This record gives sequence, structure tokens and C-alpha cells, in this order.
Amino acid sequence: MTKTYDFSVGKRGSIAPPASGQTPISVRLDDEVIDWFRRQVNDAGGGDYQAMINTALREHIRRREGSDLVDTLRQVIREELRAAG
Repeated sequence: MTKTYDFSVGKRGSIAPPASGQTPISVRLDDEVIDWFRRQVNDAGGGDYQAMINTALREHIRRREGSDLVDTLRQVIREELRAAG
């Protein structure tokens, strides 16, 4: 190790740019939420808790969109049954 380092050409920010299609943001989450995701990653032997949060949010969105489809299908089926009978 040297005794001094020259940071005059250093750049501020992340070393690795975010993956394509991802936007770095700052978000405030409850400590218990972060702790839960970190435990999950730790129990799995390692990984990225932020990626796990992203996956959980995507699954939630898919379920919500899917439930709207299910509700619509139920309504259509009810209407068809009423019209047929």
C-alpha cells in the first residue's frame, strides 16, 4: 500500500452501472422488512437482498394483475350463465 493516493481524477458514484432497465433509487423501508430479507439471503447461503426485494415486488404486481383478470373472468362467466339460463 502506498502512503498517499491521488483521487483528483476519481469519479463519484457507483463503481458498476445499474443493469439495463433498472433505475437506482433511494427508498425507506422498515427495519423489520430489511432484516427479514437479509435473513432470507443469509439462510440461503448468500445473495442480494435488494434483488430479492425486487423479485417480491414483481410477484406482488403479477398477482394483483392476475387477480384483476380472475375477477373479470368471474364476472363474464356469471353474466353468460345468467343470459343462458
